[in-house]
Amino acid sequence: MTNAPRLSPGDVLRLGAVGLQARRARVVLSALGIAIGIATMVAVVGLSQSSRADVMARLDSLGTNLLTAEAGKNATGQEVRLPKSAVAMVERVGPVQHATATGNVDARVRRSDVVPDERTAGVTTQAARPDLLRALNARTAKGRWLDGANERLPVTVLGQVAAERLGVTEPGEKIMMNEEHVVVIGILEPVELVPTLDRVAMVGFPAAERYFAFDGHPSTVFERSPDDTVEDVREVLARTVNPGDPGSVKVSRPSDALAAKAATDEGLTSLMLGLGAVALLVGGVGVANTMVISVLERRAEIGLRRALGATRNAIRLQFLTESLLLSALGGAAGALLGAAATYAFALSRHWTPVVPAWSLTAGFAATLVTGVTAGLYPALRAARLHPTVALSAQ
Repeated sequence: MTNAPRLSPGDVLRLGAVGLQARRARVVLSALGIAIGIATMVAVVGLSQSSRADVMARLDSLGTNLLTAEAGKNATGQEVRLPKSAVAMVERVGPVQHATATGNVDARVRRSDVVPDERTAGVTTQAARPDLLRALNARTAKGRWLDGANERLPVTVLGQVAAERLGVTEPGEKIMMNEEHVVVIGILEPVELVPTLDRVAMVGFPAAERYFAFDGHPSTVFERSPDDTVEDVREVLARTVNPGDPGSVKVSRPSDALAAKAATDEGLTSLMLGLGAVALLVGGVGVANTMVISVLERRAEIGLRRALGATRNAIRLQFLTESLLLSALGGAAGALLGAAATYAFALSRHWTPVVPAWSLTAGFAATLVTGVTAGLYPALRAARLHPTVALSAQ
């Protein structure tokens, strides 16, 4: 008795490819289901990593060593005023490299004197020191910032949102603060670490005292210190800013908001990966359905091959290979589609595109597992067909 000839790996691949070529439309549609699932998973990971890299780059450029101390309310619910010497006291703390402040000013902001007093466009007024931008790593988009020469004059610098609400587009325009005409000398770029400043009109401390009866007490103190001393400074900042009532001072780290955004992105990534896995499962069901129908349609072919000496194992390998090739085709297309989508979206948002190699590898491996799982039952079913029964079914 002679042993049945064994198929080489190359022969198995060719047989599988021939089987797919005979049903191209069905193959494309089945592979598309796999491709959508893999593209979703790769794109979700890539966009999440790109977004996170952008956040981390922004944190690096803005710095994570900024702390704010903001006046709150005391035990009786009354607003607390920080001492006028708060900035000077913070500067005496050893690790502190720089300290500055802003103060709330009671000045209603209007576009012009023909606008009623009550229509302030949601813009508030704050007194600011000339060194505020340096402390916040902020910049002006147009015009210039307050300095020693103009901080005593009736001039203002608007946050970006404040300028939009007031309809101010260029420096040199005038707005109203209470009954005082004030010249806009600058418009800020968005202040990422302190976004509340985007909705504020800022004047110098001396000008606020002279024109708007400002009492000179800061409402928020900003300080920067080396990264390795931030927590130590945080422990003493409230007592330093307001020794008489440290419990009324709220100390925060603005960069924590950006870090929280990165953590939120990770949570959304897990959710979207789950959706991608569902899409991949649906694609796997489509592959299984294609292979089951293929077995039913090709019973005569299976019976003929068995009659000519093909073993059950050869039949199993043939149909399992077809399923693997079908899934691999969809997986490769999906990985390329997901990477392309990541690059396109990231570049449109001015992010640095990041597509981790592990996501492509994991995605393609998932398609192979899907191919084996989806093709196993049809392959076993094909191998169990008796030659006589298969031939008579034609």
